[in-house]
Amino acid sequence: MSVSEPESASGHVRRRIIRWRGNRFEEAEDEIAEECPIELRYNEQSFAVMMATPRDLEDFALGFSLSEGLIAAPGQLLEVVSRNLLEGIQLDIRVRDDAPAAHLEQAHRRLLPGRSSCGICGTRQLEHALRAPGPVHGNLHLGMAELERAMAELQRRQPANAATGAVHAAAWVRAGGADMLVREDVGRHNALDKLIGALHRAGLDPASGFALVTSRASYEMVTKAASAGISVLAAISAPTALAIELARGAGMTLIGFARAGSCNVYCGSERLQAG
Repeated sequence: MSVSEPESASGHVRRRIIRWRGNRFEEAEDEIAEECPIELRYNEQSFAVMMATPRDLEDFALGFSLSEGLIAAPGQLLEVVSRNLLEGIQLDIRVRDDAPAAHLEQAHRRLLPGRSSCGICGTRQLEHALRAPGPVHGNLHLGMAELERAMAELQRRQPANAATGAVHAAAWVRAGGADMLVREDVGRHNALDKLIGALHRAGLDPASGFALVTSRASYEMVTKAASAGISVLAAISAPTALAIELARGAGMTLIGFARAGSCNVYCGSERLQAG
């Protein structure tokens, strides 16, 4: 797969601003998060336009394809070619003939662009919007001290957010804390898609670890995590009622308000251990 990313591969750019500070205006420079439209095309057929941070695009193409059920396995994605256009970035994705994305019907394509805060914008039919994830498997168990260490480490692994204060992060941690993989994006669901793609490209089994997100745990975050085989999802903010029901149905562990010394467990507490 070949993808060329913009010059600002950091995902943020520097801009001149006017700052009010100390009871006066002053000129300054600020780091601003990038956001641009990214069109995903499958075998020359347009599927969706997502608003996202223009970096880690190969991870995004693979993770989005997997979490949206457009391919059943990473091997069905053959090539990703990125084209920088005046209007944004076009990702031409080539998939095998046996991949679902090779036979997209008009009804499955999205009508509207997916905003950075919206994971399903433009979906035409209710059954396509609400996809109940299948059951997760594995015997992962997580100590609460390990979860707290991972949350603390995640704060140190967000360079784009540290620079701009404007992006989300999704992280995967191998059980035992040996490895952490992090992706950032202006959209929480984009960050998770990029993480899922990065895991598969690195040859890591998502089921052998747990996921952290620096956002609320909305239903599409649960759906994407479950589709990747991740059985434990922890968020620094709250889940929605639908997210809890979907997580319970998939047999996931869903944690919200994850903080040092406290969190809420909404389902799947049997995987968690004190200490």
